[in-house]
Amino acid sequence: MKKLNALFVALGMLTSAHALAQETLRYGLESQYPPFESRNAQGELEGFDIELGKAICQVGNFDCKWVESSFDALIPALQAKKFDAINSAMNITEARAKNIDFTKPIYRIPTMLIVKAGEKLLPTAESLKGKNIGVLQGSIQETYAKKHWEPQGVTVTSYQDQNQVYNDMVAGRLDGTLVMSAAGQSGFLDKPQGKGFAFVGKPVEDDTILGSGIGFGLRKGDAKLKGELDAAITKVQADGTITKLAAKFFPGIDVTAAK
Repeated sequence: MKKLNALFVALGMLTSAHALAQETLRYGLESQYPPFESRNAQGELEGFDIELGKAICQVGNFDCKWVESSFDALIPALQAKKFDAINSAMNITEARAKNIDFTKPIYRIPTMLIVKAGEKLLPTAESLKGKNIGVLQGSIQETYAKKHWEPQGVTVTSYQDQNQVYNDMVAGRLDGTLVMSAAGQSGFLDKPQGKGFAFVGKPVEDDTILGSGIGFGLRKGDAKLKGELDAAITKVQADGTITKLAAKFFPGIDVTAAK
């Protein structure tokens, strides 16, 4: 009996030690961007990035926490140490890399234009001259549209919430939106609200602005966390987790990131 008690105590100590070994990882996100991250009817966080974040925590032995923010405030909040990593479909770009570090690219989503079906519009400045295009504030789509389209006579209107963009499109106050294709498909076109709208043209291209893929944003110099997350990312890419999640949330879209 004494030996059994000693064994139970030892097992308890091992369990406690394992729990203590788990490092808390606080993810920062903007929760109004399905299918990447949003809240369901029960108020629970769900989406590709949520399940990705949980998978990373499992293989990296982290205890996950979630902190919400508007998308344009994510980088300042990260720098202010309100959380440890941005996990919110944020593309790795040269401009952002001046202020924060990133993990290795995890996945990549093309950027496309949505307009009313039947409209003879294309994702070019010439085609959109005189039109009003909505974008998410602080996004690479905003940066792209303001650089390539706005100087050529296209009105670019920024919103803190992509859902507000969709509402104004339906109301006729906008002519279209530039958005990550998976978000536009799941968050708008697949819903009753998106009936009568469609993607037009090919994905826009500008590697400097649109980046090399989506990764987790980190504070400058946080080498320890970057190493731990990069190792966990490599594992979930190799074991097929990213492919399975993409098939669930982005059917038909190749999300392979550049290595």
